[in-house]
Amino acid sequence: MSAHPADAAGPRGLPPPSSLDVGVIGNCAYSALVDRYARVVWCCLPRFDGDPVFNALIDPSDDGALWSFELESFARSEQYYEPNTAILRTRLYDTQGQGIEVVDFAPRFISRNRMFRPLTLVRRVKPIAGAPRMRVVLRPRFEWGTVRPTLTQGSHHIRYVGPTQTLRLNTNAPLSYIFAESHFVVDRPMDFILGPDETLQEGIREVARAFEQDTAAYWRTWSSRLHIPLEWQEATIRAAITLKLSLFEDTGAIIAAMTTSIPEAPGSQRNWDYRYCWLRDAFFVVRALNSLSEIGTMEDYLRWLGNVVAQAAGGHIKPLYGIGLELDLQEQVLPHLPGYRGMGPVRVGNQAHEHFQHDVYGNVILGAAQAFHDRRLLRPAGLAEFQQLEQVGEQAWRVHDQPDAGMWELRTRARVHTSSCLMSWAACDRLGKIATRFGLGDRAQFWHQRAHHIRERILREAWSERRQAFAESFGGQDLDASALLMAEVGFIEPRDPRFVATVDALERSLCDGPYMRRYEAPDDFGKPETAFNICTFWRIDALARIGRTAQAREIFEAMLAARNHLGLLSEDTHPLTGEMWGNFPQTYSMVGLINGAVRLSVPWDTQI
Repeated sequence: MSAHPADAAGPRGLPPPSSLDVGVIGNCAYSALVDRYARVVWCCLPRFDGDPVFNALIDPSDDGALWSFELESFARSEQYYEPNTAILRTRLYDTQGQGIEVVDFAPRFISRNRMFRPLTLVRRVKPIAGAPRMRVVLRPRFEWGTVRPTLTQGSHHIRYVGPTQTLRLNTNAPLSYIFAESHFVVDRPMDFILGPDETLQEGIREVARAFEQDTAAYWRTWSSRLHIPLEWQEATIRAAITLKLSLFEDTGAIIAAMTTSIPEAPGSQRNWDYRYCWLRDAFFVVRALNSLSEIGTMEDYLRWLGNVVAQAAGGHIKPLYGIGLELDLQEQVLPHLPGYRGMGPVRVGNQAHEHFQHDVYGNVILGAAQAFHDRRLLRPAGLAEFQQLEQVGEQAWRVHDQPDAGMWELRTRARVHTSSCLMSWAACDRLGKIATRFGLGDRAQFWHQRAHHIRERILREAWSERRQAFAESFGGQDLDASALLMAEVGFIEPRDPRFVATVDALERSLCDGPYMRRYEAPDDFGKPETAFNICTFWRIDALARIGRTAQAREIFEAMLAARNHLGLLSEDTHPLTGEMWGNFPQTYSMVGLINGAVRLSVPWDTQI
């Protein structure tokens, strides 16, 4: 449980709502971010990449849309997750010690033999000390904050009518006080259910209570089935739940983050929309959850990935898609929104969908590979799926030595990137192993020969004698943290002198203490200022593999300390201030927490 004083107070006695000290609630259909003052500051509906009906995270002005329970004479707050669940509890206290508790969650549980995950946000408020006074500020906006809803009232509900969607608040709190945004005494528990414009089939209190009980039971059961490491169990479980919440279960897509336009560094203009499915990021998510024996996410993702492959029909595959498999994610700037802490621009869409990023083919095959070997799956992959993946492999072979934008999505520079060629090698290597699994000796030899050819070329052309390291591109001299993936995907033995030398060179050129930047050469926006969290975790993995376990553990502990009060990470960490920057919560970063814990933990049999 984390306490936080009301310092740096802004309007209404609270700091502005632009902070990544937030928790995530969701149900694999939508998500919301709730800050430590119980304010819903971000929520997109009807899905992750939809209209942010609460947008105060990127519009901290009075025009911003949020939902808060504001305590009169607020003094401090506490916030924590109900253990092993996605249910968030926030306690608010006033200067007299009076307080309320707010319980936030999105319903998710099995009902009528299928997963029930409505577009519904449940908030339960109860007094926990004295007779505190609060006011309810519920201000959704539509069309990216440009449209105020029309309000209508029923006996126990308020409707917020917008151009394309209508939200209904069912509540047993006094509607007059909600309309007036006036303070009133919280003298009893109150429930607030915001969702589709539908009538509840039972009483408000009964529905809220049942939804909470069933949602808690679902998450506790889900968490209990994880195969977790002995050390850092709470951090691992929280990371796993957060990754699960990033799954759009309807299609199987996995989003990179839940937000758009949180800058990678203060005033950097590096503001991107991450509410889509990158094949690269999704592979790492699936791999991390698989390491905890959570294969349900992989099964859902494979449904989505199969559609990507079928749609491509052996041709070009984009690095990212919309979560409904949308192809056109045209990037645009919304000038009417001030942005996170006033640091615009706010972008919708992502130009990277136009890029050629050749590592994508390896990420497709790596993401699907376990399905050919894992007998636990309800629908294990067979020969038909292998033949589809061979088309992806052919594309990987065709482009393995061609210039591209690279995994860091450089917008104005194309090279033959080592990381892209590495993933083409992985595509051919895994296809060879799958062919072996099916007893297809000729196809196994075919793909292994191609993998061998690519491997020899990488070893020859990516190695920089001057830098004594694998460079970021063929014939290049600049260094890039993605070279650390060579050991993780099995390309090279971790204790190979060339890999050890690369780790040493990257530490000298890219590290600020425990933190690691992506690359050293300036890009379209200059030199990166903040550390990219997944690179730090790649460093941890590499150090552990080459035997520097004590150093790896020290850096891992530093990354645990960099999390917010609820155990969550964004994309970047500022090496001087330790502050989180970039979109949130970043799946890449949460993957790193799991991978680090699994790699570094002492075995269970040392203690039991």
